[in-house]
Parts: sequence; structure tokens; C-alpha cells
Amino acid sequence: MAARIVLVRHGRTAWSVSGRHTGHTDVPLLDEGRAQAKALGARLHQAPWHGLPGAEVRSSPLSRARETCELAGFGDRVTEWDALREWDYGDQEGLTTEEIRARRGGDWVIWRDDVTGGETMAELSARADAVVAWARAAERDAVLFAHGHVLRAIAARWLGEDVRFAARLRLDAAALCALSWAYGEPAIERWNDTGHLEVGG
Repeated sequence: MAARIVLVRHGRTAWSVSGRHTGHTDVPLLDEGRAQAKALGARLHQAPWHGLPGAEVRSSPLSRARETCELAGFGDRVTEWDALREWDYGDQEGLTTEEIRARRGGDWVIWRDDVTGGETMAELSARADAVVAWARAAERDAVLFAHGHVLRAIAARWLGEDVRFAARLRLDAAALCALSWAYGEPAIERWNDTGHLEVGG
């Protein structure tokens, strides 16, 4: 089984700053997001990570994730993987939660109410299951560069929880997470760690 899965959310984009749902739209990193990716890479190349030698590195093909991977120093051994694309928000793409609620005429929470015209929550869950199954079949660490909602879904399913549990897993831009094992059961080793972004202010 995989000893550990390291999850990395991409750096900030204009849409992540404004709270717009960014699924398959290929929004680039901001300069701030690029600086975040470099800070993350510096941390992952120091103890206790040491560049995660021998780990298999995969990234969403969307440029914000791929560029984060490259700036973090893992671009020379990355494989793009469609399974790591962000949730396809369908009719909600590019809208803020407030705009979606106004259009729907009431309260709306994505992990409770799902999306319309895109990828259903059940489909997202099945995709997360495929990533978890792949990781558990491996005999080495994995590093995944991807997006906020799909990474939260992967974590929920790693734990054996319904994908809706992801609503309880906050994940900030350029955050570092690790999924591993405790007492023979799937566990969260580290979550939403942004200590590398706080260095020097």
C-alpha cells in the first residue's frame, strides 16, 4: 500500500480570490500564486520531505495546477492525469456562491445541493474513488497537484466517508496535506498546512 499521499492545492488565481467557482476554465496563477508555489516547493525540498525522492508525481492538466507543480520543483517527473481535474461545475462555473444563491432563489451549499449541468456529486465521488484505489495499489508515496474541491473529495473517500464529508475539510490555496495510515486505518496526517506561506511575514 502507499505509505502516504501528499496533496497540494494550486496557488491563488484571480477567480479563487474573488470566490468564483473555477472548474474546467483554465484560469492562470496570479503572481502571488506563483510566489506561493515557489515557497511550497522550497518547503517540500527541505526536511522532512527532502523532495520526496521516489514518489510518483501527478498533476491535473489545468495550467494552475501544472504550473504550481513546475514552480514547486516537480515538473521534471510529473504525469498529467485527467482524474485530478477540478469538479465540473456546469451551470455554476464562474459564479460566486452568492450569485448562485440569487439565481436559485434560496440557500445553496455545493456539498449539500450538488451542481446542475455539470458533474454530479456521485460522479465526483467515483472519480475520487479511482484516485484512492490507484494510490492504495502503489508501493510508494504519491504527490498530487490539483484543486480545492477534488482534493477534498479524495480525502473524504480516503477516510471512507461519504463525499459530502469534504464540506468539513477546509483547503486554502497552496496548502500542503498528507494522507496516510494510523493503527492500520486510513488517516489524515497533515491538513491545510500553509506554514510555508507565513515565513518572513
